[in-house]
Amino acid sequence: MRFDPTLYVITDRAAALGRPLEEVVAAAIRGGATVVQLRDKDSSAGALVATGRLLLPVTRLAGVPLIVNDRVDVAMAIGADGVHLGQDDLPAAEARRLLGPEAILGVSASSVEEAVAAESAGADYLGVGSVFATGTKPDAGAPIGPGALSPIRAAVRIPVVAIGGVTGSNAAAAVRAGADGVAVVAAVMGAPDVEEAARTLVEVVREARS
Repeated sequence: MRFDPTLYVITDRAAALGRPLEEVVAAAIRGGATVVQLRDKDSSAGALVATGRLLLPVTRLAGVPLIVNDRVDVAMAIGADGVHLGQDDLPAAEARRLLGPEAILGVSASSVEEAVAAESAGADYLGVGSVFATGTKPDAGAPIGPGALSPIRAAVRIPVVAIGGVTGSNAAAAVRAGADGVAVVAAVMGAPDVEEAARTLVEVVREARS
């Protein structure tokens, strides 16, 4: 499945404010979300599989990739389109070997060295951050700032997705600094009107890229 980095929406049950996750994801896709990541650090593998099987028909119908955070086993169990790995997760080269050449493989990076290593190991895209301060990922560390995106963008050929504290008001700065798209959690998942929030972010990103 084609990977379009424009608006990468990451699921979060708390941010969804009790709304069914599949409904929030469907609304985000209607607004223009181009990638969806299933992320739930607190759920068991079984619960993640169950959630993934609810989301996959929604994303497949729209032709939008479903990426599973961290869990290669869960991605393989549900037939997801790919996996996103952090620096402390399964090494990218091992994940690529398990998933095969067609799966979408993303890797988190916060430096040129990490970005280059991820590309060499078979990553299809990078999640770079945390670019701005964020409250949705307590272990994100200090923000690297949009200025850190430019040297990473220059060092790799694969798409760079800015992540961490991205909102409608700062997404353009991240894109102008070198990001090909933005990844968001609360800015879409927690919005009163999910579809409109996604649509606004897509417009901001596309305008900043033009």
